[in-house]
Order: sequence, then structure tokens, then C-alpha cells
Amino acid sequence: MKKIAFYTIIAFTAFSTAATAQKTKIGMKKVLFVVTSNDKLGNTGEKTGFWSEEFAAPYYELLDQGIEITIASPLGGQPPIDPKSADPSSATEDTKRFDADKTLQEKLKNTHKLSTINQKDYDAVFYPGGHGPLWDLVEDKSSIALIESFYTHKKPVAFVCHAPAVLKNVKVNGEFLVKGKKVTGFTNAEEEAVGLSKVVPFLLEDALTQNGGNFSKGPNWQPYAVEDGLLITGQNPASSKLVAGKLLQKLNK
Repeated sequence: MKKIAFYTIIAFTAFSTAATAQKTKIGMKKVLFVVTSNDKLGNTGEKTGFWSEEFAAPYYELLDQGIEITIASPLGGQPPIDPKSADPSSATEDTKRFDADKTLQEKLKNTHKLSTINQKDYDAVFYPGGHGPLWDLVEDKSSIALIESFYTHKKPVAFVCHAPAVLKNVKVNGEFLVKGKKVTGFTNAEEEAVGLSKVVPFLLEDALTQNGGNFSKGPNWQPYAVEDGLLITGQNPASSKLVAGKLLQKLNK
């Protein structure tokens, strides 16, 4: 009799563990990261891409909370990393972890092609910055449609630094998505400070303001992020974790 009771307990425990694991798997949130495929800094002959800290900090902030992350880019495959962001002077604990993370490096080599992505497979989308997106993602039809689809299906859309520029051509119900919304991003002053005001195809702050966004900003290089409903934007690289934190709050509601 005792043996039957013992095995019954073992079986029940195993069933409960399996059920919990299955529930965790079903309940796991999924976030899509979209990065640039462009490595050319305009006509300067210099290289660009995505900014590693703006990718790494949110990636690990979300991953460490059990979020499943998929990475996509316009061309698929290995996306370019801005060489300046890989400089030791720009290193953070997150970028050091990024550099040593062989699993992530392999994942980056095989990013999904953006045109194959469907928003219904994810709970939110996040765009890291770097100057690269200004020349491809801003005009990319798949990206524009994807952001619109996430937003209209009541899913959070988050961007940091130069990434809010990809909202330039995004419309919802015939109006610019940013119209009447609180938004931030890499400022005119910060672009001037890095000497690229005459290189970029447009100034992010001006473009979002012209589209009706209520653009606000903090001091240069200081953490600053705003949210307006489903829309989350951060000003600069230092704002990456702020954006990730706000996105986590949305996902946990």
C-alpha cells in the first residue's frame, strides 16, 4: 500500500513538473529584434551598422527575464556592426558579454530575412540604433508594414537612439504613427556633436517633429526614454536599458 502511495506521489510530481514546464513554454513572451543590413555611412567611405551596446543591453535585459528573442534584418544573415561601437572605449559589461557570447554570435550570423517575418508570431518588436538604419530600414517596406501591423494589433513597438528614425514613413489609418505622440531619439545636438549632421540623409529630431511627434529630450548622452501607449523610444545609447525596462513592463502586464 505504501509502495502504491509512493509511486502515486512520484507520478503526480512528474505530471505537475511537466505541466508547469509546458505552461512556462506556452506563456513565454517572444520579442523580435530588427537590425540594419546597411554598412555604408552615406558617401563618406566609412563603415556603419547597428550600435552594439544598443543591441546588447536590451538583448540581455530581456533574455535574462526569460524572453525568447528572434533577430531579423532586411537582407538576412550577418548584419554589420558599427566599428566605432566595437571600440574598447565604448565597452560596457553588456558589450563584453556580447563579444564573448558564441551562441549569440552564431545567431547573428543567421538573422531571418525581414520579409519572411509575421508579427503574429511575436509579442513585441524592438529596433536597436546605429546610423545604419537611416539608409535602409527607414525606406524598407517590410519594416514599415511590420511596425504598422504590430501597432494595430496592440503590441508594443520600441526603438532607441537612431532607430526611431524608422518611424518616419510609418502610418496608421492614414496618419503618421508619431502624430500627437510623445517621442524621442538621437537629437540634432548629438548629431552635431558627432560631426554627422551633414552626412545623414535627414535629422531624426526634425523628421519626427515634422510628422507631428511631440519630441522631447534630455541632456546630451544622458539616459532618457519616453512611452506613449504602445510606443517606446529612447534618446541615445545610454537609454538602451531604460527602453528595455519599459518594454518589459509592457510585456508583463
